Amino acid sequence: MEFRPCIDIRKGKVTQIVGSTLKDTEGKNGGSSDSKAVTNFESTKGAGYFAEMYKKDGLRGGHVIMLGPGNEEAALEALQAYPGGLQVGGGVNPSNCMKYLDAGASHVIVTSYVFKGGEIKMDRLEELVKAVGKDRLVLDLSCRKRTTEDGKSAFYVVTDRWQKFTNYKVNEENLQLLSKFCSEFLVHGVDVEGKRQGVETELVELLGNLSPIPVTYAGGVRSFEDLELVKKLGSGKVHVTVGSALDIFGGDLSYAQVVKQYGQQSSKGLPKRYSSTCMCFLL
Repeated sequence: MEFRPCIDIRKGKVTQIVGSTLKDTEGKNGGSSDSKAVTNFESTKGAGYFAEMYKKDGLRGGHVIMLGPGNEEAALEALQAYPGGLQVGGGVNPSNCMKYLDAGASHVIVTSYVFKGGEIKMDRLEELVKAVGKDRLVLDLSCRKRTTEDGKSAFYVVTDRWQKFTNYKVNEENLQLLSKFCSEFLVHGVDVEGKRQGVETELVELLGNLSPIPVTYAGGVRSFEDLELVKKLGSGKVHVTVGSALDIFGGDLSYAQVVKQYGQQSSKGLPKRYSSTCMCFLL
């Protein structure tokens, strides 16, 4: 298990929010940014500052998420500060994806472009793969648990500020299918994301048992005990993002200690176009 850092950007500033409080007028996929999401933290430091810190600490696979419009400049600042070290998401589609990759993103992260009207659109997914290639595409399968009419419960992908359920279950069959079109999954446990009340244990275990490709889980981590729980339940295969709980984002959990215990100190897994640059820095 590896620690994967994050840079969430809202109204041009690095921030941490409670994800489930995003509403129809705001979101991680390009909506307007005037709703009253619950904010845990807002930094006076720019996105580039955090990107440079992650670069210095040898962290890779982190994500930059644009929470609505007006955040592109800050996102590009982060990507340019750490070429090849960060993924980017938020309103990504075939018409703009190469801009972010050319600016330094290792991968682009996509949800809403692929999931429309409560369904997955395979033609759109294929269009994205054609535009960027499977190896540089991450699918965001952030999900919430729902009980169906037959009394059974399952995790379903959610879109539109995480308020709308799709009919797409996070299960073995669907993970196997989607793994043919992307290199990684990013999965927020939406019901616990940003709340610092513990992780979505059932989801972590599901991902550890069933995902055939690398997956990063985010949501609810508040302590080193939670990190060890993710490591155990995810069988060491599920990477983890920590946001609001970190001291760099106003929390109590030591970023330095998390990096020391769960960080990475190599450029393994970065696109080849960036590996030599990052290795020179780390050496």
